[in-house]
Amino acid sequence: MPPMLILGIESSCDETGVALYDTQAGGRLLTHALHSQVATHREYGGVVPELASRDHIRRVVPLLRKVLNDARRARDQIDAVAYTQGPGLAGALLVGAAFAEGLAMALGVPVIPVHHLEGHLLSPLLSSQPPPFPFIALLVSGGHSQLMRVDGVGQYRLLGETLDDAAGEAFDKTAKLLGLPYPGGPALAALAERGRSGVCVFPRPLLNSGDLDFSFSGLKTAVLTRVREIGEPDERQRADIARGFQDAIVDVLVRKAVRAIGISGLGRLVVAGGVGANRELRRRLNEIAAQGNIKVFYPEFEFCTDNGAMIALAGALRFQAGISQKPAGAFAARPRWPLGELFG
Repeated sequence: MPPMLILGIESSCDETGVALYDTQAGGRLLTHALHSQVATHREYGGVVPELASRDHIRRVVPLLRKVLNDARRARDQIDAVAYTQGPGLAGALLVGAAFAEGLAMALGVPVIPVHHLEGHLLSPLLSSQPPPFPFIALLVSGGHSQLMRVDGVGQYRLLGETLDDAAGEAFDKTAKLLGLPYPGGPALAALAERGRSGVCVFPRPLLNSGDLDFSFSGLKTAVLTRVREIGEPDERQRADIARGFQDAIVDVLVRKAVRAIGISGLGRLVVAGGVGANRELRRRLNEIAAQGNIKVFYPEFEFCTDNGAMIALAGALRFQAGISQKPAGAFAARPRWPLGELFG
C-alpha cells in the first residue's frame, strides 16, 4: 500500500482535536492541534452539551488550517479522513462527523469512522517506544474501565470491566463531593499529593474477587459518608480524604492489571485513557515493572486526554488493515456505541 496522509478529527466531548498522520516509513505523527473547552464549562461545573457543540463548530476549521500549515501540507494531499463516530455527546459528534464527511466528499477520499475508545487504546503506539502486539490493555477513562487483551488492530478480547462507575467517573464525582472545581479528576489527584497515606482508609471494591471486574460506586459512597461524619472538612482533612480515595482506586487498578498479566502470560501492559495520566498509578506500576516482571507502556501525557492524534492513528491503522473505510456520504453519530462491537 502506498504512503498515505490521514487526517484525524476528534469532537466527542469538550475538546476539538485535529491531526495529520503519515503512514510512510512505518508511520509518524506529523502534527496535531487541540482546543480545550475547560474554561467555557468551568463556571457550570461540567460540560454543557449545546455549548460544546457550538464551540466545535468555531474551532474545527482554524485547527485544520493550523495543522496543514504546521505540516506544510495542502488539503488536496489528504488521502483519507478519520473521525470519532462515537461514543460521546450527540451534538458534538455530529459536528465532527459532518465536517469530516463533507471534507472527504469534496476531496474525493474515503472516510474512516473511529470508535473513541479504540483511539485511546491505540494511543501508546504514538510514543517513541511503542508496545508490540500482543499486550494487555488497562483502559481507564471518564466513562470506562476495562482490561483487554489486544492481539492486533481490531483484535480485542474483553477480560474485565466496571460493573458501575468507571474510575474516572468516580474521580470526578468524589472531586465534586470535596468541592473541587471542574475538571474534577486532575484537581483531586493534585489535592491527593498533599494528603497523608493511611489516614483515611477506604474499601477496595472487588480487590480479592478473583476476577478482573471493577466496581467504584461503593468507594464514592464511602467518601460521602466520611465527609458527612466530619461535617465540613478543613484543607488537611480534604487532602487526606483525596489521598485515601486515590490510594484505593490505584490499589484496585494495579492488582487487577497485574492479575491480567499473570493470567495471559504476555508480560506487556498498556495503560491508556485519561486516568492513565495519574502520577500515582504510573508510579505504582513502574515500581512493579522495575522488578522485571512486566513492561509497562503509556501514551505521552498530551495523548492521555481526548485528542485528534489518536483518531488519526487509529484511522491509519484501520485503513492499512482494510477495516472500516468507506466512501464519503451518508453518516451517523453513535453516542452510545458499545465497545463490545469492536471485539472479535
